[in-house]
Amino acid sequence: MTNTVTTDATAPKSGKRPSYGQLLHTPGVWGYLIPGFLARQPFAMLTIGIVLLVQHTTGSYGSAGIVAAVTGVSMALFAPQSGKLADRFGQRAVLLPGVLVHAASVGALVTLALSDAPMWALFAAAVPAGASVPQVGPMVRARWAAKLDGSPLMSTAAAFESVTDEFTFVVGPVLATALCTGVHPAAGLIAEATLTLAGGLFFAAQKRSQPAPSHTKGEARVKHASALSVPGVRVLAVAFLGIGTVFGGMQVSLTAFSEEIGNPGINGLLYGVFAAGNMLAGVACGTIAWKVGPRRRLMTGYAGLTLFASGLWAVHSVPLLAGLGLLVGLCIAPALITGYTMVETLVPATARTEAFTWLTGAVAFGQAMAVTVAGRLTDAFGSTAGFLVPLGGTALALTVLIVLRSRLLPPSTGRVAARGMGHRVPVTVD
Repeated sequence: MTNTVTTDATAPKSGKRPSYGQLLHTPGVWGYLIPGFLARQPFAMLTIGIVLLVQHTTGSYGSAGIVAAVTGVSMALFAPQSGKLADRFGQRAVLLPGVLVHAASVGALVTLALSDAPMWALFAAAVPAGASVPQVGPMVRARWAAKLDGSPLMSTAAAFESVTDEFTFVVGPVLATALCTGVHPAAGLIAEATLTLAGGLFFAAQKRSQPAPSHTKGEARVKHASALSVPGVRVLAVAFLGIGTVFGGMQVSLTAFSEEIGNPGINGLLYGVFAAGNMLAGVACGTIAWKVGPRRRLMTGYAGLTLFASGLWAVHSVPLLAGLGLLVGLCIAPALITGYTMVETLVPATARTEAFTWLTGAVAFGQAMAVTVAGRLTDAFGSTAGFLVPLGGTALALTVLIVLRSRLLPPSTGRVAARGMGHRVPVTVD
């Protein structure tokens, strides 16, 4: 039995555009929204916490970037497997062991870094720390998809989740930076591990709202291909990888820029302005009744992202960097929201959590590569060179989007049937 509600219960009334008010009045959603919000807060603290701690103990942004990159690559490789297991066995079965392993791994990484352990030991601890990052965001998105299957409110839900994610990226780096610079270099990671454990266990306790597993006791095993076998998911993964290079490049380069001007505390503010632009754009996207199809919205938003990212390397003052960072952030949300929304029409329900984790993993992988490259460039040439990474990543991803844009169209007619209903909900596909 599928864990869905009917379109009549979730769709906006005729003549009314989707709104956050209608979305949040959907029965049963608050049971997982609050725990999900709390459980994802530490996510944005991990990379910056590693960079600040390892840079403090080694004196090198390059070394810090490599350790953070190992964590990101590990998460990118293991997150889709976590999503696949959650689709098959249920989210709770994956979350409970995952948060325990993550807290232990981060604790080991902190201990090794403070003990001046060799780099290979830091790498060894970084692998399980990244592999065990709980995929709370994709799990919440999967719960929305199950609840709103076929409803016009799904785009609003994607926007709401983007706003929540970006609020996390406003709060997380600022909190981690404040703890690392004002309390102790390891305080950011210690807080991340603690919050992950507490929030993850709280979210895992919300059993009623999780999507029904595709393989349950007493039922035949449900066989389905990997979400990555869908061509559109592969194209979206490349686009999200490019977005990851923006996050990673900005984190390292803004940190180095703040150090160069002798004001390390302003790093959190600059990154917060960047993330705030993303959050504001996300709020706006969720209130618009789009007449332009998702593929065109994705292409337009990504072109703007590439354009504004191309100017970061040339800016040398705090106000200008904050302003351009705000514009970059404003372009990220439309691309992320549209990509997550397209999953509903591209991927069957039994593989959606996996699809969401592929996209989240692509962001993490792009972030990991960007942190490594930007760290090396920053060590050699200063923060200005590190800002070239977001430009390169987004330009390459935009090229792929343009060349392979036809693969972003859903199969068959581009109309999604609402389960259990005698009518269909039209979906604009271009």
